[in-house]
Amino acid sequence: MIAFKDFALRRGERLLMSNVDLVLQTGWRVGVIGRNGTGKSSLFAAVQGELEADKGDLGIPNRVRIASVAQETPSLPDPALDFVLSGDAQVHGVLMAERAAAEREDWEAVAEAHHRLEEISGYDATARAGKLLHGLGFSADTHDRAVKEFSGGWRVRLNLARALMTPSDLLLLDEPTNHLDLDAVLWLEQWLLKYPGTLMLISHDREFLDEVTSHTLHLHDGKAKLYAGNFTAFERQRAEHLRLQQITHEKAQAERAHLQSFIDRFGASATKAKQAQSRVKRLAKMAGTEAVRAERALRIEFPSSDKIPHALLRLMHADCGYGDHTVLHDVGFILEAGDRVALLGPNGAGKSTLVKSLVGEIDPLSGERGGHPDLRIGYFAQHTVESLREGTSAIDHLADLAPGVATQQLRDFLGKWNFPGDRAFETVDVFSGGERARLALAMIAWRKPNVLLLDEPTNHLDLDMREALAEALAEFQGAIVLVSHDRHLIGLVCDTFWRVADGSAQPFDGDLDAYAVWLRTRDNSNDGKGAAKTAAPAAAPVPAAKTRKANPVKLEQAEKRVAELESKLHTLDMDLADPDRYAGGRDNAADLARRREAAAAQLQAAEAELLALYEEA
Repeated sequence: MIAFKDFALRRGERLLMSNVDLVLQTGWRVGVIGRNGTGKSSLFAAVQGELEADKGDLGIPNRVRIASVAQETPSLPDPALDFVLSGDAQVHGVLMAERAAAEREDWEAVAEAHHRLEEISGYDATARAGKLLHGLGFSADTHDRAVKEFSGGWRVRLNLARALMTPSDLLLLDEPTNHLDLDAVLWLEQWLLKYPGTLMLISHDREFLDEVTSHTLHLHDGKAKLYAGNFTAFERQRAEHLRLQQITHEKAQAERAHLQSFIDRFGASATKAKQAQSRVKRLAKMAGTEAVRAERALRIEFPSSDKIPHALLRLMHADCGYGDHTVLHDVGFILEAGDRVALLGPNGAGKSTLVKSLVGEIDPLSGERGGHPDLRIGYFAQHTVESLREGTSAIDHLADLAPGVATQQLRDFLGKWNFPGDRAFETVDVFSGGERARLALAMIAWRKPNVLLLDEPTNHLDLDMREALAEALAEFQGAIVLVSHDRHLIGLVCDTFWRVADGSAQPFDGDLDAYAVWLRTRDNSNDGKGAAKTAAPAAAPVPAAKTRKANPVKLEQAEKRVAELESKLHTLDMDLADPDRYAGGRDNAADLARRREAAAAQLQAAEAELLALYEEA
């Protein structure tokens, strides 16, 4: 579908990539990865015809329909549902014509519109738009709200829903999980796995990439290299490629040294001696093999607090909410030194409300909030990045927190957070979203907190920064409460889970996989109409030991089926990661990808069957 031939791309004076020769086949789901500034978004702009190639060709068939997420959302009076429907311009136009005809009581025009809707299969369009909104976290009572009434993050979701509504053969998604919570990310994964067209996806969420993508396009050092498989498969293949490259380089260097030593022994007569002449020619013809250049690993840290008391923070019998509106009832939450808590729950259920109540940003409507006298909180909210002051530098922000501290000391600290040299004096106006988030985290670290309350800290952070953040949080000696849609970060940092849902906050005795199962059953039991009223407030996963008593034969068969499919999927993933498997060419690669996708679908069905057996008990 998409062919790059000797392709080069420049943004302004900067050459982003060159000598790109590759083909992306129809139906592939391609994860586009690379450090910030390598040209990922510029590549998308070129695919959409918004940026011309500096050299070479980019071939896309004229008939291909391309959908992407708009960067801005106008402040429209249109209802959210109509805005999403407008993604399908043809269906939306007919629906609007039908509505106008009904208002003027032109029943002949109404009948004509109905006939047209039948021709273009548009009768279910409104329902499809509603499902998109629901999946992305919009409750039913918001579907008729005007677009202009939504905040910036929610408008991003509206743009995403509109792009998914647009009929397309090629879907371009640039960081679609930013501004989504975990529940919406899990829903989006399932939607994309069913998308029949070709997908190009930029993301820094490795778990999301692993679940969704079939191929990986890595932009690095002005080059673009295509790998078969998801992000984990890419990491394995790249590590092996770099290992072989370094071995080849070292062998070549050894041979060069041996040839040069032989030539040097002949001294000035080297060019005349027969024994040396062939070595001279061979040395001149040897192709240089580049040594592997290790990328500088980003490392950050949250310095240890001077005092870390055992009992840090608590909410006792607390009703949490705003004004007369209670969001969470009778919350009992105790945070002790060393606790690593992840808050899970549907969008709007009260995760941010609970965090704000712990911070003290809002007072409990009833009950008690208490903290140790030596409590020192580091708080990252979803609006923290936007609160940085335009026109001021990174060092200005830090100096406000530390009046009287020497400038060099502030510069040294910012250097550890990858603001080296004069970058510390640049205004935040020129910072990317990731750089702003990094500065906000650095300001938190400067205060040496003993409790970190982090509400979606990874938005705009690239993969390297997310890995660095995960390592820093793992080494942090205080307590952590984390709200994040990044499952990789949660898995590396947190060992305790609380589920916030249906007006309560309770410990969840399970992992992220168990939570995903709970979420699917909750949505299925509710048929997409909102929160399930029957969902149990206590967050226990399916107790296997108890359910085994009910129907042990069927249960054992179902568990065996799941295990077999998991093994099959693992084998296919290993095959996708093995370059030797592609000796048969492009068809062999496509066949492997199709078999992997089929196995994943079978595993999902088998897991659903197993869950049904659990529920029967």
